[in-house]
Formats: sequence, structure tokens, C-alpha cells
Amino acid sequence: MGKYVIERATNGEFFFNLKAGNGEKILTSETYKEKSGARKGIDSVKVNSAIDARYDRLTAAGGKFRFVLKAGNHEIIGTSQLYETEQGRETGIKSVKENGPNSEVVDNA
Repeated sequence: MGKYVIERATNGEFFFNLKAGNGEKILTSETYKEKSGARKGIDSVKVNSAIDARYDRLTAAGGKFRFVLKAGNHEIIGTSQLYETEQGRETGIKSVKENGPNSEVVDNA
């Protein structure tokens, strides 16, 4: 089972990573001024991660692939790592769909 890990950025703000069961980062949030913002972001991922239409599949510079997860208001909730192939990106999305709704929250901030 995956987990959300809340951390503090070097600028003092908060962010979270959704990690798969093997510990690999599968989604990273934007930064939030308050820890409560990061928690609300996690709640949004839990709701939106199961909805395929919330994922924007993108091609990054250099021909690599990534995705962003958006909320119903079209705001970005989280961003993936870069993938070498489109299939890798789809595997990442599948992992967020599986781990997003029910993963525990670990507060390391």
C-alpha cells in the first residue's frame, strides 16, 4: 500500500509526495504556505485520482513523458516524474489511481 508523505520544502512551505508501496514517488504536489493546504491537497488527490479525465498526459522537453493530476476546477494537484515511454507514463497513472484513494498520510514536516 502506498502513502502520502508531507514534507517541508527548503523555503519553509509544505508539499506532499504520493509514494507507491515500493517507496517510489508517483506524484508530487505544488508547495503550500500552510500544512493544512497540503492536507487539503491530499484530500483532493483522494477524490480525483480515480477519475481518468483528471489526468493530463503531456510530453516534456527532450521527448520524455509526464502527467499532471487536476482537480475538478482544473487546478493542478500534483505532477509526475518524467518517464522514458508513454507506457511508463500510463503505468504511473495506474499506480496513482490504485494508491491515491486510500493511502495513509505520514507527516514528516
